[in-house]
Amino acid sequence: MQKNRKMLLFISFMLIMIVMGASDSLRGLFGMVFQEHFQLTNTQVSMIITVSYLGNLVFLFFGGYFLDTFPKKKVFLAVLGIWMSGALLFLLTESYVFLLAGMFLCMGASTLLNTTINILVPVVFAASPGLIVNVLFFVQGIGTSGSQNVIGRYSANFTSWKTVNLLLFLLAIGGAVLFGLNELPQIKKEKEVKVSYGAIMKTRAFLFLTLLFGTYFIAEHGVLNWLMMYGTKELNFENGKAAGYLSVFFAGMTIGRLVFAPVVQRIGVSKSIGIFSTAGMILYVAGIAFGSRAFLLLSLSGFSLSIVYPTLILMIRNFYEEDRIARATGAIISLATICDITFNMIFGKLIDRIGLGTAFIILPASLVIFWILYLVFVKLMKGAHPDLRHGFKG
Repeated sequence: MQKNRKMLLFISFMLIMIVMGASDSLRGLFGMVFQEHFQLTNTQVSMIITVSYLGNLVFLFFGGYFLDTFPKKKVFLAVLGIWMSGALLFLLTESYVFLLAGMFLCMGASTLLNTTINILVPVVFAASPGLIVNVLFFVQGIGTSGSQNVIGRYSANFTSWKTVNLLLFLLAIGGAVLFGLNELPQIKKEKEVKVSYGAIMKTRAFLFLTLLFGTYFIAEHGVLNWLMMYGTKELNFENGKAAGYLSVFFAGMTIGRLVFAPVVQRIGVSKSIGIFSTAGMILYVAGIAFGSRAFLLLSLSGFSLSIVYPTLILMIRNFYEEDRIARATGAIISLATICDITFNMIFGKLIDRIGLGTAFIILPASLVIFWILYLVFVKLMKGAHPDLRHGFKG
């Protein structure tokens, strides 16, 4: 019975991760459709992305509190309901203002659902959390790269925008039903302790983890949101070709999370991030630096970078006790999202002032900063935390 419950929970997680992966990719794929349909400036297009990351900030910051305070099953279903309400705005309205409102709800809820699944996996699948987390991110990648590949092959328009959101809405209902039919294992609490965000933020690792997530977000999400525009307008690729490069990037992430999940389990979090982020950074920077001649290298960097984000989330568990992991994760990722918000607030204006090609340099620069910060972080924390001294194994 317990095995059946775990299987159904795993299937529900997979369905929801596919939906969230596809949902998150739609901003970049339909950015030019929105621009034409609503007659938007570059700054207004960047506002769509900015509002979505503002949703991430709000949902994650407060979501951690609700996850630590209330039953996680109820919170999870409530957040999934919020995502569905955002999708309904996309389906039932045709207004730039409602588009912004839907982006706020869908992207905020999506990120919180994603993070919640990462928190629940070690509880439900205690024997191999690293493997399961990366497999689920592999499944999420199917949603991301699959939507990019399919939509990129056809002429994206406002009608296809609504059709895709209808399909995702129906899949989300299926995931909600399967999740709702099962009970989650209870987390044993030794003692009820009042935890403040101040106490979480005072730990030595907090600032570094926030900066690591923030700089990484700019690099990965920048590709997701702006590569289509960069490829078509700066490198003069056809729409299908630009979508193909984007699809390869996230297909690499999808495959990498499946292939490298056992590697993360074997060599530990610290070494995994160090090795794969180094290889990914080299490919990413080279792909942008050498332009259309070597742009495939940027796409291939997704394969190496695939395990970075889910493994970073696992790393948080090494610095906080069980009863405050959700709050710590929410605080770290929500504050890191400020980097995303700031980047997208200024990126549209930078395009207008200095050109898309020059502005795009921010992306590889952010990944290089991430890599340097990570090396410094590991060196500083090895002497301060026992799990770091063992490469985060276990």
